[in-house]
Amino acid sequence: MGTTQLESVPEPKYWHLKTVLSDALDSEFAVGEILPNERELAARFGVARATLRQALEQLELEGRLQRRRGVGTTVAPPRVGVAVGDYTHSWTDTAGDDAWQSVDSVETVPPAAIARLLKTGPDTRVHRVRRTRMSKGQPLAAELLYVPAESVPGLAAIDAPSGLARARAVLRELSRLELEGREQSVELGSARAEDAKELDRLPGAPVLVVTTRYAASGRTAAVAVATYRADTCRLTFGDPAGEELLAG
Repeated sequence: MGTTQLESVPEPKYWHLKTVLSDALDSEFAVGEILPNERELAARFGVARATLRQALEQLELEGRLQRRRGVGTTVAPPRVGVAVGDYTHSWTDTAGDDAWQSVDSVETVPPAAIARLLKTGPDTRVHRVRRTRMSKGQPLAAELLYVPAESVPGLAAIDAPSGLARARAVLRELSRLELEGREQSVELGSARAEDAKELDRLPGAPVLVVTTRYAASGRTAAVAVATYRADTCRLTFGDPAGEELLAG
C-alpha cells in the first residue's frame, strides 16, 4: 500500500479514501490478511484517524472488510453468489451449501402492500411461512412467504395448526400448483430487528429486499419477501449465464 497524500477533492475525504483503500485491497492484500493498525494507515495516507475510521466503516458495510475482536481488521472473502427466483426448488427444504430451511407458519393479516399484491381484503388472513437460507452454516437470507387460502385448498384436511409442521404442509400444497410465471423487484433496505437477528447482523444494517409475486391460474398464488445480507451476497437472476446484480 503506497503513501498517497490526499489532496483537496470534491467528494468527502473519507469517501475518496475508501476508494483508494478498496483499490489497494484488490491489488495488495489477500483474503483474510490483517490490515495495518489505524495509526499506521492514517500516517501513510496523511489523514486523521477519524477520517480513516469512516472509510473503514464504509468498507465494512460493503462487505470488503471484517472486524474481529482480538484479531483486527481483515480482508473479507468475496460475496457469495446466490441464485434468485428458482421456484422449482424453493418450495421444499433443501440441504447442502445453499439450503432453504422452514422455520414456522402462522395465519395472519399481511401488511397492506402485500395484501395489494395478493388482491385480498384488508382484513383477510393468509398463511405466512417463515424461512431462512443458509450457505456453509452462515445465514444469507430471511424470507416471509404469504400464501392465500385458495392457493392451498388441501391444507384444511392437514392436522398441523402451526409451527414447522404447518410450514412444510403449506409449502407441500403450494408445490402442487402449476405456476405461470413470476415478477420480481429488488430494493436496498435496512434490516429490521427480527431479520437482523436471523441474519446475524445489527438492526439497520444494509440489506437487499427481493419481492417475488408468483402467478397461477390467472391470479397471484403467493408473494415472497426475502431479505438478503448486502455485505455478503451477490444476487444472480435468470439462467446461469444471465445478468448479475452486485450487492452493496
